[in-house]
Amino acid sequence: SYNYVCPLGPALLFVKTSQGKEEGRRFYACSACRDRRDCNFFQWEDEKVSEARLAAREEYNRNHQPSFTHRQNVERYENFVLLPLSKRRFCQECQQLLLPAEWEKHSDHQFLCDISTAQLKSPSQLLYPLENKKTNAQYLFADRSCQFLLDLIIDLGFRQVLCVGTPRLHEKIQSKASQEEDFRVRSLLLDIDFRYSQFYTEDEFCHYNMFNHYFFGGEASCETCRKFLCQDNGERVIMVTDPPFGGLVGALASSFKKLMSMWKKTDKEEMPVFWIFPYFFESRILDYFPSFSMMDYQVDYDNHALYKYGKTGRRQSPVRIFTNLTPSMIVLPVEEGYRFCAICQRYVSSGNQHCEICNSCTSKDGRRWKHCVLCKKCVKPSWFHCNNCNCCALQNHTCEKTDAGCFVCGKAGHKRSTCPSLSCTRTGREKSHCTVFMASCLFLRCGIFFLFLLVFQALSVIWSKSPPCKICINECHINYFILP
Repeated sequence: SYNYVCPLGPALLFVKTSQGKEEGRRFYACSACRDRRDCNFFQWEDEKVSEARLAAREEYNRNHQPSFTHRQNVERYENFVLLPLSKRRFCQECQQLLLPAEWEKHSDHQFLCDISTAQLKSPSQLLYPLENKKTNAQYLFADRSCQFLLDLIIDLGFRQVLCVGTPRLHEKIQSKASQEEDFRVRSLLLDIDFRYSQFYTEDEFCHYNMFNHYFFGGEASCETCRKFLCQDNGERVIMVTDPPFGGLVGALASSFKKLMSMWKKTDKEEMPVFWIFPYFFESRILDYFPSFSMMDYQVDYDNHALYKYGKTGRRQSPVRIFTNLTPSMIVLPVEEGYRFCAICQRYVSSGNQHCEICNSCTSKDGRRWKHCVLCKKCVKPSWFHCNNCNCCALQNHTCEKTDAGCFVCGKAGHKRSTCPSLSCTRTGREKSHCTVFMASCLFLRCGIFFLFLLVFQALSVIWSKSPPCKICINECHINYFILP
């Protein structure tokens, strides 16, 4: 809603649900940050907001904007590249390119000197990655994966690449375009990390929040994106996105559909997309994009301890490529063990064997899965059929028979998102229960407060009659009282 805005753009509307109960109270919160320590914006939907509070919120948002605008950063970059190598400095604490006039202000900070042109062309290696899993999660493509994606894009004939949260792919394309005259691929980076505005012009970078489809630069940035997508009548355009894995799939899908609609030429066409995400989100992605399919290629990252290429078993990277392109078009590297399945008409990993019963290459994690006759599907090799649970699970699991019913009402036949109870409003009786509960909480708090005062007064009397024994720890005096 544009009525509720935090420093990261319009807030999203959430609802608090409890199992077996009807829909809870609805509230607005930050679209990108799931942790209140990162953004503390919170607003009940049915709560009236005073003018003073709105004004304070607007003032807070203004104070939490970047020090420089994108245009100012472009001008600073142009002045920076004119400096001799000995005068090119980068403040590591502020993550900012420094001009000579600013050295004094950053004199007590750590900084890098002699910033080369090659470093300026690779800002993802110059900047510290923002590794908050639920907001930024800047796990950057390893060179293997980045080169594979670029080669695949070129082989498929695409010439315009919309990089949504993929800075390393963008800089690889930009670097190659500046070095090779006959290289025709162009890219535009949409990212929530405004630090990249120091290195790219307005035609190369847009400050963008993929959780709420918000362009921080307003209509001008939105128009830049639209023009990029519609160049050459929108031919040979592809979107490559690598969102934070802790983000809400529904919010991401909504934004991606809006980006795709900016390109859409007819109702029957979809803009080609590579959505890079863990395989265990497959069902969620297919809920929003039924035309997508998952490729077996394992994407790896430079700065992630687990998502590395070359590991085996359960330690393999779970990150895959989801796409609406025909699977047979995605050629995976044979030298890495990938092979073409003539029946499935797609490339699969070496461990992904075709199941004749399922009539599909069923493995998701790179290991060879086995077919369970009772479950009527293939399962992980470490799973065994449990007669108590009537499904496959780990051998040492705890048997718990659970009803696969609705999370809200507990009834079978539908999920929480389609529960009829969600459309029901609270009755007057429910509201009265809420009022009684809030009053009880207030009474309890007051009782605890007065009890604390009584205890404090009693201790004061005791302390006044007993001499304190002082000891010093790390230069901080702590009082130990000798009780009678």
